[in-house]
Amino acid sequence: MNDRADVDRELDCTLEYQSFSLELASPLETAAGTIDSRDGFLVRVTATADADDQTVGYGEATPLPGWTESIADCETALERASVAIEDGPAAALEAVDGQVAARHAVTLALGDLRASQEATPLYRHIGSGPMIGRVPVNATIGDGTPDETARAASEAIDRGFDCCKIKIGNRSVEADVERLRRTREAVGPDVELRVDANEAWTYTEAKTALEPLADLGVSILEQPLPAGALEGHAALRERVQGDGVAIALDEGLLEHGVDAICEADAADAVVLKPMALGGIDVARQIAAWVQELEVTPIVTTTIDGVVARTGAVHLAASIPNVPACGLATASLLATDLGRDPVLLEKGAAVVPQAKGLGVEGVWTE
Repeated sequence: MNDRADVDRELDCTLEYQSFSLELASPLETAAGTIDSRDGFLVRVTATADADDQTVGYGEATPLPGWTESIADCETALERASVAIEDGPAAALEAVDGQVAARHAVTLALGDLRASQEATPLYRHIGSGPMIGRVPVNATIGDGTPDETARAASEAIDRGFDCCKIKIGNRSVEADVERLRRTREAVGPDVELRVDANEAWTYTEAKTALEPLADLGVSILEQPLPAGALEGHAALRERVQGDGVAIALDEGLLEHGVDAICEADAADAVVLKPMALGGIDVARQIAAWVQELEVTPIVTTTIDGVVARTGAVHLAASIPNVPACGLATASLLATDLGRDPVLLEKGAAVVPQAKGLGVEGVWTE
C-alpha cells in the first residue's frame, strides 16, 4: 500500500508525554506578565511494525500566554491524543484539533517518526526539496540604552551574524531612533537591521518613525501597530513602498489570516511561529501560500526547547529562498531538554542531516 493513511493504520502506535520546565537565562517581560521559565510537555510517539521494528518520534508542546492554549488545556488535549492514537495517527490529530501547542507536538512527533522511517532528514520529508546545509538566522537584540544596544549588536556581528533584529517600542520613537542610529554607526552599512515593535506604537508614532528608519537602512519593521489594526498596517505599507522598509506582521497573522492580510495589502512579510500556528505542517503550507502571493515568510520560535527549536530549523530549511530567521534562541534558556544538534556558524544554522529531527537523549525514563 502506498497511501500514507493506509500505512499509518497498519502501525501499532503509542503516544506518551511528560512535563518539563526550562529556566530562562533572564526573565522575559511580556504583555501577559513576566516569564521566568518555559513550561510544557515532551511528546514521544512510538510505532511498532513488528517485534524487531520500532521507530520513535519526538514532539514538543510549549504553550505561551497570548499565543496558544493554556498549560492545562494543552495537557488535556495530549491526554485525549494518547488514547485516540489507538485508532491511528489521524485520530490523535483530531483529538488535539484547536489546541495549537498540543497539535504542534503531535504533528512534530509524527513527522519525526515518519522521516526516521524513511531515513531522511525532516526538512526533506516535509518539503521534498534538495539537501540544504544551512539556513540564515538573525540575532535578536533586546531593549537597552543606545550604548547597550550598539554593544550587543556589535558582539553579535563578532559572533558571525550579519542580520540583527532589535526590539523597540518600550521607549519614545525618538529614543528608539537614537538607539538604531548608534547601532548603525557601530556595525557599519552592510549589516541588515530589522526592528520589532511588538504592537507598541500608535499609527502616528509609526508614521513618524518611517522616514528615520528608512534613512538608517532598516530593512523590516515588524508589527508596529496592534494586531487588529490591519488597515493601519496597509496605510503604513503604502507610505513606505519604494523606501526599502518592509512591513511584517507577526501577531497580525494569527488575528487576520493570510487572505485578509493579502486582500488589504497590509504586509510585505509574515512571521511564522510553528508553535502558535499548530505545527510545522501548517506553517509550511502558509509559507508556500504567501510566497505565491509575493509575501516573504520568516520563521521564528516562541522561545522553545530543543525539540521544537530544531523542528523550526527543519521548517526553515524546507522553504525555498528563506531569509534570515529568528532561530538563534537557545541562549535565552538556562536549561534545555537535551543536547542541541543545531550549530550556529557564521550567521547560519547548520541543518541536521540525520534521519528525522536529529534530536536524541531528550526523554527521561
